[in-house]
Amino acid sequence: MTLLAFGINHNTASLDIRERVAFAPEQMEEALSELCRQGAADEVAILSTCNRTEIYAYSQQSATLIVEWLAGYHRLPLDELQGCHYCHQGEEAIRHMMAVACGLDSLVLGEPQILGQMKSAYAVANGAGTAGTHLHSAFQQVFSIAKRVRTETAIGENPVSVAYAAVSLAQQIFSNLKEDTALLIGAGETIELVARHLHEQGVKKLLVANRTLGRARDLAEQFNAEAILLADIPEFLHRADIVISSTASQLPLLGKGAVESALKKRKHKPMFMVDIAVPRDIEAEVGELDDVYLYTVDDLREVIDENRRSREEAAAKADEIVGEGVQAYARELRALSSVSTIKAYRRKAEDIRDQELERALKTLEKGADPEAVLMQLARGLTNKLLHAPTSKIKQAGASGRDDMIGLTQELFDLDDRDTNP
Repeated sequence: MTLLAFGINHNTASLDIRERVAFAPEQMEEALSELCRQGAADEVAILSTCNRTEIYAYSQQSATLIVEWLAGYHRLPLDELQGCHYCHQGEEAIRHMMAVACGLDSLVLGEPQILGQMKSAYAVANGAGTAGTHLHSAFQQVFSIAKRVRTETAIGENPVSVAYAAVSLAQQIFSNLKEDTALLIGAGETIELVARHLHEQGVKKLLVANRTLGRARDLAEQFNAEAILLADIPEFLHRADIVISSTASQLPLLGKGAVESALKKRKHKPMFMVDIAVPRDIEAEVGELDDVYLYTVDDLREVIDENRRSREEAAAKADEIVGEGVQAYARELRALSSVSTIKAYRRKAEDIRDQELERALKTLEKGADPEAVLMQLARGLTNKLLHAPTSKIKQAGASGRDDMIGLTQELFDLDDRDTNP
């Protein structure tokens, strides 16, 4: 079996494609089970974020089956995926997973959220029963290297994320956030980061809208904000100078009509909107309105690129650590490949032991001298355990296989004094 890391991300696929292959949380266990049932993978985990959908699998099959399954699952023409996906195998797959977990492959270099998202993907796969021994080993190596990168480099200093980039862009458009009201749609980790950044910048008023009022209140209490339901957004939208949305909704939450109504109440005072969600929460047509500045995650690249430059030195060190992690993983795999041989040899030795012991016990029952029985037991064990190896060594010597002779000396820890007559 081979480790595969298959996927699409912000570098290879448009937002339109990414949102069409994104997995909602409630779809995840079903998708994992289906992948295994159809024989595309023996072990599998799926990572699905606003910037990437990746499938990590141990499989004896070609990655072509995964591409076909993904296209079929999301009812997407196969040719639309063919030109924008990537697939890494073996050591390159583990290298890619480590780079992703460390934030080296993120839109925002070094962003910390992705590690938590990978841990969640692994936990879901465990819960679904699709993460076995091989994936467990791979993910533990990945998490270990990500921890080293965070502690041994400065890549996580001055945290930068999509949330931070969104707030930075808002500051460029509104010179003084202390006079503005922000409506945050959703109550997940990204929106919590947005709320924290806005709060630190002294935004005048925060509104938090969520599907459940309880979660919205939990978040609102942290930042002295007001909690509302998603259904109440039309009533409050006109009060918002800034709207930042990040939910797991499969359908848009804000349409052109609702925003037009809000603009009329605002007497066409401009609104700044950032849609971080994939699939999008805000209809693309909203961006056509004269008094709306609508940005998606892809539009944040310029802001993010400035922050990327400050982290490149730390990323170089992180690359070295990832390289060490790949080597450690390769060593572990090589060690695992010997386990079956070790087990087989142990079983064979134990069978010989049991046979000789049974013979010795029967001889003792007949009244034979115990010392003689023990001597025969020792000789029998020695002869049978050494028979196969000595036969092979003789054949190697006769064939001029000095390499095998050398390996045998190393295997049995024999030095020159042992081998010289």
